[in-house]
Amino acid sequence: MIIIVGISGASGAIYGIRLLEKLRARRDVETHLILTRSAERTVWLETGMKPAEIKKLADFHYPIEDIGCRLASGSFLTDAMVIAPCSIHSMSSIAYGISSNLLIRAADVTLKEKRRLILMVRETPLHAGHLRTMTILARIGAIIAPPMPAFYTKPQTVMDFVDASVDRVLDLLGLPASDAKRWLPGGSKE
Repeated sequence: MIIIVGISGASGAIYGIRLLEKLRARRDVETHLILTRSAERTVWLETGMKPAEIKKLADFHYPIEDIGCRLASGSFLTDAMVIAPCSIHSMSSIAYGISSNLLIRAADVTLKEKRRLILMVRETPLHAGHLRTMTILARIGAIIAPPMPAFYTKPQTVMDFVDASVDRVLDLLGLPASDAKRWLPGGSKE
């Protein structure tokens, strides 16, 4: 499976990093990373990691300005794209087809080719414009999957919350994590 992972400048860079870590552990997945300039700053501020460290988690990575690379063409076959986290700016640009950089162009290609696009939108509260944009995206085929904590798993750490959201995205990709905590009648089970 070929998955594009985009990390935008929204807070929550750990979601994209953790997704890359979990995908890297699988032999059946090839990852292509797009890291925005804002994401590079957010990653540093939130985790202390340098862009080079994030890029090592992916099989391939591309400069945000490279709108001529293979990810910008529908003829390059991919299975899905996840933007984790997805900023409101990126979400809005995708909804309205404003392909000003590779992240937005790759998302646009994913939608036009009827491939799975998952957006882990990170913003709160949301105003009517945000909600309208999400509705537009849902109607044209995107999956809006904001990271939401699941308390039935009895999380003990921040990473428990992160993993719960990332594991839901893996489910949406058809790549369920074997260690995902799931709801079962009568409670959760590890």
